[in-house]
This record gives sequence, C-alpha cells and structure tokens, in this order.
Amino acid sequence: MLSREQSREVAIRFGGNVRRSRRRADLSQEELSIRAAVHRTEIGLVENGERVPRLDTILKLAGGIEIDPRVLLDGMAWVPRGFRQGSFYVVREASSRRRPAG
Repeated sequence: MLSREQSREVAIRFGGNVRRSRRRADLSQEELSIRAAVHRTEIGLVENGERVPRLDTILKLAGGIEIDPRVLLDGMAWVPRGFRQGSFYVVREASSRRRPAG
C-alpha cells in the first residue's frame, strides 16, 4: 500500500504529464473534455494532482490527446521489494523520451 505522501507524489506526476501533453497538443481543458468525454472539472482535478483517474479515464485522456497512454505514466514505476516485504512506488525523473523496445 502506498503512503499518503507517495500517493500524492504519483498524483502530481501524473497530472503534470496530462497537462504537458495537453498543452503540446494545443488543446484547452474544454477541448480535451469534449474529445475524451471526460468532464472538464475532472481534467482540472487530475492536472492539479488532486485526483488519480481510473484506467478507463486514463485511456480516454490519452485518446483525446492522441498519444500512447504510456506517455501519461512517464516517470512512474512499480518496484518490487520482495515477496513478503511488500512493494512501493518510485517516482523517477522524467525519462529521456526513449520508447521501450518491443
């Protein structure tokens, strides 16, 4: 389970990725709202790191921006600590924009 601080860090990173991607696509929150079928208020909450969306909303946002959903997860990774020791999130510096092989 994530600590409150880790959850907040993930929400902020994800929101920043959404905002950056939306701006690169030259879309307003309202335009993205229409294209993604997601309420504009929800987009604002996500971008401000106040909410982490469900998987279906992540896919809608990526589709509305016309990007691969992995772009919205840039800089985040799940790192296992061991079978019985649990796991934790690590928020890393933004990648160098290299695409994974495969």
